Amino acid sequence: MASIKALDNEKYSVTNGEVTMVIDAAHGAKILSFKLGNDEVLNQGTAENSFGSTFWTSPQKEWDWPPVPEYDTKPFKAEITGNKLVLTGSKSSFGYSIRKQFAAGDKENTISVTYTIVNESGETRKVAPWEISRVKNDDGVVFFEGNAVEPGNNMGLLPFKFEFGGAWYVMDEDTDHRKINADGRGWLACCARGLLFVKKFKDLQPSQPAPGEAEIQAYANIGKTFVEIEEQGEYTTLQPGASLDYTVRWNVARTSLKPVPSAELFKEAKKLTE
Repeated sequence: MASIKALDNEKYSVTNGEVTMVIDAAHGAKILSFKLGNDEVLNQGTAENSFGSTFWTSPQKEWDWPPVPEYDTKPFKAEITGNKLVLTGSKSSFGYSIRKQFAAGDKENTISVTYTIVNESGETRKVAPWEISRVKNDDGVVFFEGNAVEPGNNMGLLPFKFEFGGAWYVMDEDTDHRKINADGRGWLACCARGLLFVKKFKDLQPSQPAPGEAEIQAYANIGKTFVEIEEQGEYTTLQPGASLDYTVRWNVARTSLKPVPSAELFKEAKKLTE
């Protein structure tokens, strides 16, 4: 059964089958929670830039750090239109505005998230979409279909292994920030605590991401805190007033498999991309 509900404090829920996603319109239209039943997928907490799932423009070098408030923390206007929740942000100093659309996915226990970047400047611009989802660093494994990674954002390299057709990062602990860029095949997964979380998106050719960026990124924060699983869309030229759309299908299922590299876990994740 699919439904969209307005909750307290400008929060909204989208439910499909056993999964529920909660979005905070008052604070960047962030995805605060993604649950299968009562089991949470995303990292929780209050520390800035450490919880939930957010959306930014790419390349990062255009705005550096911290995240642009209009994308990440400022209020979005929310509207429930039929079977969709639409949240619209304000124009940033970089000339873009962001719109987010949430709806039940085409299969049970999936949520479809479509991000729109609108060029509200008076100039022709190039930009790419970028979703950042944070999961708890809790003895899990992050993986995707690929055979190589490289350091991202001049950070240390995460210790990915390559076997069973995939690239695998078994969560660990370190005293430094680490990040990778990689070319994938249009999906990215995380397995931990008996849950298999899979995001599906458009597969890119290696030449299509923004300069210095990649289709797939993974970042591990200092210590044993949280890990970001990230994907980006095509670096696109937008004329004044033009926009681009980027859709990610979120899926989660229970699994009896251990969160370690295996042919069986790779197969289960691939099945969730169908």
